[in-house]
Amino acid sequence: MDVKQIISQMTLEEKAAMCSGADFWHTEKVDRLGIPASMVSDGPHGLRKQPNESNGDHLGLNDAIEAVCFPAACATASSFDRELLRDMGVTLGKECQAEGVSVLLGPAVNIKRSPLCGRNFEYLSEDPYLAGELAASYVNGVQSQNVGTSIKHFAANNQENERMSVSAEVDERTLREIYFPAFETAVKKAQPWTVMCSYNRLNGTYASEHKWLLTDVLRNDWGFEGYVMSDWGAVRDRVKGIIAGMDLEMPGSGGANDRAIIQAVQEGSLKEETLDLAVERILNIVYRYTENRRNEEFSREKDHQKAAEIARQCIVLLKNEAQVLPLSSNEKIALIGGFAEKPRYQGGGSSHINSHVVPCAVQLKDQYGNMTYAKGFTTDGDQYEEALQKEALEVAGQSDKIVVFAGLPDVFESESYDRDHMCLPNCQNQLIEKLTKLGKPVIVVLHNGSPVEMPWVDHVYGIVEAYLGGEAVAKAVMDILYGEANPSGRLAETFPRRLEDNPSYLNFPGMQKQVNYAEGIFVGYRYYDARKMDVLFPFGYGLSYTEFSYSNLMIDKSRITAKDTLMVSLDVTNTGSMEGKEIVQLYVSDKTHSAIRPVRELKNFTAVTLKPGETKTASMELDYRAFAWYDTAQKDWYAAGGTYEICIGKSSRDIVMRTEVVLENEKEKLPKIDENVMIGDLMDCAKTADYVEERLMPYIGEFIGKTSMKEMDEMERSMVYYMPLSSLRSFTKLDNEGLGELVDELKNHVR
Repeated sequence: MDVKQIISQMTLEEKAAMCSGADFWHTEKVDRLGIPASMVSDGPHGLRKQPNESNGDHLGLNDAIEAVCFPAACATASSFDRELLRDMGVTLGKECQAEGVSVLLGPAVNIKRSPLCGRNFEYLSEDPYLAGELAASYVNGVQSQNVGTSIKHFAANNQENERMSVSAEVDERTLREIYFPAFETAVKKAQPWTVMCSYNRLNGTYASEHKWLLTDVLRNDWGFEGYVMSDWGAVRDRVKGIIAGMDLEMPGSGGANDRAIIQAVQEGSLKEETLDLAVERILNIVYRYTENRRNEEFSREKDHQKAAEIARQCIVLLKNEAQVLPLSSNEKIALIGGFAEKPRYQGGGSSHINSHVVPCAVQLKDQYGNMTYAKGFTTDGDQYEEALQKEALEVAGQSDKIVVFAGLPDVFESESYDRDHMCLPNCQNQLIEKLTKLGKPVIVVLHNGSPVEMPWVDHVYGIVEAYLGGEAVAKAVMDILYGEANPSGRLAETFPRRLEDNPSYLNFPGMQKQVNYAEGIFVGYRYYDARKMDVLFPFGYGLSYTEFSYSNLMIDKSRITAKDTLMVSLDVTNTGSMEGKEIVQLYVSDKTHSAIRPVRELKNFTAVTLKPGETKTASMELDYRAFAWYDTAQKDWYAAGGTYEICIGKSSRDIVMRTEVVLENEKEKLPKIDENVMIGDLMDCAKTADYVEERLMPYIGEFIGKTSMKEMDEMERSMVYYMPLSSLRSFTKLDNEGLGELVDELKNHVR
């Protein structure tokens, strides 16, 4: 399809209309030119297609078609499994083809800055590398079916409070290292068809009008080729948005913004070729879908089984004292808690799926063993009901083991608002504590979208984190409890002991429509590990019913350059008696001390499935970015030459193998040359060290009394090291003119 030829035939009015949604879910059509409408629909963990456009919405308030609800991102991230995410994406892509949906809105890759964010259940991780790798796999899966994705919400949308107006104040290094990389990885590895810009402002400018964000970074730096759409209702100034690179407004404005675009073109404040480019990006995607449209059929029953299979691999076993799990069919088990009867399997808001079928543990209990049930508490709030607790204690007292299905009610976490605390309802915590005093082993199964405090953690024998595991989560949980499946999930976020321990605590959610990301790059485990802070459960943590040993850690080079890749391999052996999947995590630690950096950062991972006694070699690759940090002075990624530690871990805290590699970096970090450059920075730079000796030393010698740097004692050298170049005017005969000449010489010297 010759899109440029089509655009040449469009009127200005048709072009303007093409940049706005026809309704809540469709792009505009132009019948006279044969331009079709295309439908987008909410995701990302299921298809929330609303068949009645006149009754459409973006908050999940109105009905959608029946669909399969897969595990939410808080769960799927815990798989640490790229292939699993791709497989889920393929399944969803086929469903979209069957339902005539051109773009599935997702994945959501905003970083989990605070456990209070109401939408954390829809986000993947606190770690940008993990989020990016899994997002890219998901995008590739969906788009393999010729259905697009819309990665969201770009950028720095890490809270629901005042999300439509708040300004996220974030320095560039933090953006580049923490809040951008998941988007960057997805763009470079998968090219999502669309990107959805966020509601918020970034450093004072609305994301929908942010040219640096949408054009300079997204398109020019990363090579994004698709169109940018707004989040629903995120547009402020439509003309500024077009100029910035925000192509499609969703939903439409009833023609108001179309008229604003037309007027701007007519008045000359908006170039028509800029408008044409936005239309071209939209039509490229419209035709990519329509030209690859096919009649697809899918089975909801089959996809339900797929959802169960995925959920099993996402569940995280957090505690298994005295091997209380797996349960035996011969044991008398008490099921306690309303979530055993009504599982919380998804979050609230725009991703809410009208689920196909939702089995519960109570319905399934007879398939597994001798189990009785008592509600104990309801799932819709925090209401203490004495009769329910009394019944639960009676039933539990007659059992061998107690399994409590606990979690956060829907009203505790949802799109549109944030949590106030990290607590489970008091009625649940109280009952769990009472149950632990019966002298029976207690296992807690959690249904939640983000971390919770656990005042009873030391008193229970087992903890199973099921997250929001989709419509088949009950089956997955029961399979894990009874050993029909071996848990392999690992936490994609840290569980702090208290809310107050979180690095964003003093700055979340901000005030006066501004939130300061004062913790910088120290988000999640990067902060907790640097502080050596005691946490409830660390990033990357999870248990198995079998044991794994690591050996033969090897790297293919002991010295690398910036152009090299480093291959890391090790042998993994299942030393237990049950088949299982191990998540091997590779962290890198910078030993050069050239910048303030985290203790270690996740830079690769792989999933290895092993039968008892089996050994496999796990291989992972590292490139220059794995060692680098973002230097805002150079506007580029930089890794100092020197030693880096390769750490193989079972979590960010449990490092079991180490080796070192030396990076020989030919790309030297140059100091910013101006009159305030530190003399020490010039001394440390190979390209300017000779200049200090030859040109600056005569001035330094005027007040130090030495003729060379080698003659200085420690005190003298330290004084000079931390002295700005401009300070030479205070101690020598150097004047402003002479200082200017030195600065110009230095600039020429480093070119």
